[in-house]
Amino acid sequence: MREWSIRDAKDHLSELVEAAQRGPQAITKRGRQAVVVLSRNDYERLQRQLEPLTSFFARAGLEDVEIERVKGTVRDEGEV
Repeated sequence: MREWSIRDAKDHLSELVEAAQRGPQAITKRGRQAVVVLSRNDYERLQRQLEPLTSFFARAGLEDVEIERVKGTVRDEGEV
């Protein structure tokens, strides 16, 4: 996957869009991947693969399982 800085993506938007037709393109912000640009076909394929969690549970015979949300504390990025 090719990486584009935000500046390069803005300066070469048409080229970025054409490249996304061939495969995903990453846009970086401050040297770190921030977003990925996909073709419409890739996006639609990913959307079709999504399955609601309730459907997954029903298929797995777990439709009667109750899930309790547990509130936790937010960790900093560096914490393990």
